[in-house]
Amino acid sequence: MSSAHKKVIVRRFTGETLPGYLPLSGFVRNRIIDILDLSGRVISLAINEIKYICYVRDFNLNDTVNPERLTRRTFLAKPRTEGLWLRLTFRSGDLLEGLAPIDTALADDFINDAGVQLTPPDVRSNTQRIFVPRASVTDLQLLAVITSPSRRKPLPASSVPTLQEDLFTNMVPPNTRPN
Repeated sequence: MSSAHKKVIVRRFTGETLPGYLPLSGFVRNRIIDILDLSGRVISLAINEIKYICYVRDFNLNDTVNPERLTRRTFLAKPRTEGLWLRLTFRSGDLLEGLAPIDTALADDFINDAGVQLTPPDVRSNTQRIFVPRASVTDLQLLAVITSPSRRKPLPASSVPTLQEDLFTNMVPPNTRPN
């Protein structure tokens, strides 16, 4: 198995979960996802059957109800890390919040009908990342754009007066001074 394949738990709209392996990106082809299951077989799933895909630390196969251990689905307060704070409403009516990266990949993936990658509200849980297919979302809200504390941007060098220019602008030539 390639090291590019990560542990995932696929949650379907039927409530059923499927553990397996997927790469971090580029796994949606023609609205189909090919997941490598635990026995080594490749299983094809239509993207409209999938509610979300959780990239997990452990499979937790003994837990049949919540193996992804996605306990907190919303943020308790404003997130501290950079990103787009999104709230998604699924076709089933439940909510999920997460942070998406601030780049054009978000728009590109939605244009291509793929989906969005999110960092979950509790990164210390078993779920490290969540992929939500566009087909499973009925409403997407941008709650906030969270950036690092603003720093003063340097002005272009041509528009910044130097100390030396200020020093000589108020001087009067010596032969023009009144006696």
